[in-house]
Amino acid sequence: MPASCKHPQVRVVAREEDVEFVECQTCGEVFDAAEFADILSEQEDSAAEGDGDAA
Repeated sequence: MPASCKHPQVRVVAREEDVEFVECQTCGEVFDAAEFADILSEQEDSAAEGDGDAA
């Protein structure tokens, strides 16, 4: 798995009751969709902090 992969493209591979599992099309990692939402949130927080420093 590439260390720099931030999962730019994912697809749903399974659904079980209230849980969806997604697979990254770049690195092949499979994880809970809720984890993916957390990853996106962390990336947005990091980007906002970086934008604040530039201003």
